[in-house]
Amino acid sequence: MKKFILYLFSLVYGMVVNFRNLLFNLNILRGREFEVPVISVGNITVGGTGKTPHTEHLIQLLSTKFNIAVLSRGYKRKSRGFLPVETTSTSKQVGDEPLQIKMKFPSVMVAVDENRVRGIERILAISEKRPDVIILDDAFQHRYVTPSINILLIDFSRMITEDELLPLGRLREPASNRDRANIIIVTKCPREIKPIDERIITKDLHIWPYQDLFFSRIKYGELMPLFPDKVKETKGAIDSETGVLLLTGIANPESLKAKLLQTTRTVVSAEYPDHHAFSLKDMEQVASQLTALTTVKKMIITTEKDTFRIKEIDNLPEIIAENLYYIPIEIKFINQTDNDFDKKILKYVGENKSNFELHSRKNKI
Repeated sequence: MKKFILYLFSLVYGMVVNFRNLLFNLNILRGREFEVPVISVGNITVGGTGKTPHTEHLIQLLSTKFNIAVLSRGYKRKSRGFLPVETTSTSKQVGDEPLQIKMKFPSVMVAVDENRVRGIERILAISEKRPDVIILDDAFQHRYVTPSINILLIDFSRMITEDELLPLGRLREPASNRDRANIIIVTKCPREIKPIDERIITKDLHIWPYQDLFFSRIKYGELMPLFPDKVKETKGAIDSETGVLLLTGIANPESLKAKLLQTTRTVVSAEYPDHHAFSLKDMEQVASQLTALTTVKKMIITTEKDTFRIKEIDNLPEIIAENLYYIPIEIKFINQTDNDFDKKILKYVGENKSNFELHSRKNKI
């Protein structure tokens, strides 16, 4: 019965989403193009596809050659409207993901605005040096902006062709709307993918001639203490005897948990909703869980994104500060020839960055 009710809600939700997309397809509602290249990074599913590390990859790739800006809506922030992100901002003001990006790339302009058209306009208006390219984070459904390059991320373990619309499944819109993407990246893949598996995925996704398909994986970095001055001993590595308390407020912590289980036999989860605003009460419960571990060596491991919300908690228990580590991540493309993705992005931006003397721009990648 419950599944039938969810199916009905999913049916209604799909009708609303399809009607909205139809209005855009018929140009009754219109997306706006801008005179600078705009790269959108987004997904069709709810959370957990790796938008932030892929956005950071683009920033790392482009910032050495071009002046770039990043615009996000700042999910779950307490503020409204347009707001530049500073290194002194808090996650409550701007959201954890934009703050993480700004802390990693302090020289890059990062801003938040739930209205992406207004956000781009403000960026162009206030920038001392006009950006050559603007990256939109989590904007696949924001059709009031027509991006130059539309990048769609799909989780390898949760293929959209096998999912259902909200609330029955995790899809924000029908899987067929992947046709709007210029580039599709299947994320969180195993280290290697066999050619036959690539062909199966390509067939299932019905890749069109105008679309490029890539595969990426998560590369985990070295453990880093969140409070280096509190750590009493070096614990930069874990072994089979280490008890790990995995503290997360992300959409899908399973891949990180699986990674840790390759090294240690004991992983206890303290899972909270995506972008959860951690409280002192939460931390007291985490401290109790850590104390309950019977292993000699104990660690709390969290994600880089979660650290920004944890650091803002006043009076954090000492037992947490002394044992809390985070694991940074980045993405690596697999089964590529000569970094095809990077070359494609660099070529497009180089050919299409704003040129106000010639007033020209190519519109196809």
